Amino acid sequence: MSKEINNLKRTAVQIRKDIMDISAHCGGGATHVGPALSAADIVAALYFKIMNVDPTNPSWEDRDRFILSKGHAYSVLYAALAERGYFPREELMTTRNINSRLQGHPVLGKTPGVDMVSGSLGNGLSCGLGIAMGLKLQGKRKPRVYVMLGDGESQEGMVWEAAMCAPNKGIDNLVAIVDYNHLQSCGALDEINSLHPMVEKWESFGWKVFEMNGHDMDDIVSKLLIAREYAGQPVCLIAHTVKGRGVSFIEHNNAWHAKIATEAEYQAAIEELDAQLTAIDADED
Repeated sequence: MSKEINNLKRTAVQIRKDIMDISAHCGGGATHVGPALSAADIVAALYFKIMNVDPTNPSWEDRDRFILSKGHAYSVLYAALAERGYFPREELMTTRNINSRLQGHPVLGKTPGVDMVSGSLGNGLSCGLGIAMGLKLQGKRKPRVYVMLGDGESQEGMVWEAAMCAPNKGIDNLVAIVDYNHLQSCGALDEINSLHPMVEKWESFGWKVFEMNGHDMDDIVSKLLIAREYAGQPVCLIAHTVKGRGVSFIEHNNAWHAKIATEAEYQAAIEELDAQLTAIDADED
């Protein structure tokens, strides 16, 4: 296994540790641990392998953009931004505090590295489409716009309006990533409002669709590299994930959609994640 892939795995585990830190020790209100943990591997790959960004110049015009449309999972984005160097890691402990730059949903203009305010579900893909169109109108061919959607969020009509528009306008610098963990805030996706068949739906709107294992770093990197270079159509990556991935008692447990970790739960989660880091190190030896 390549050293680069192992480093990305370590980063994903560290992001998960940061998510648990935020849940246990920061601010008040829901920290949405489950949907943040499910996205950690993909976000790690984006910020530490795929995207062309400059933490010392967050507003650099030629950067790639990332929109966390499922903005309630903000802790995965804040953790990645801190690890990437946009702000000190110590600042994570101010999350959701009054006057903190890290609020309960990502805020454009407040948090370094946040490319679009999000949290009102369904808006992210439309915003990403607008940014991607703007980049094309400016003649910028390199930058890509990546939008991560929740599967429950994908029940929103605005998602499909943007999905219809992008291919019709020839917007091929836009990548949608669906975090397909089959759970939403109130229960199982398929019991509330199924989106099956997901792949065929996106294809019918004119997108190039790839499926990937959202927790297999080799597969994640491979598919994101293809999406980054693909031309002629917008790309949708259907990421098969597990809600709460990385902490055994949170995985598949929808009570953790908005649960706050107790000190005991936090310590148990950190022990599991530290064990994963040890296993990655052993695999490299």
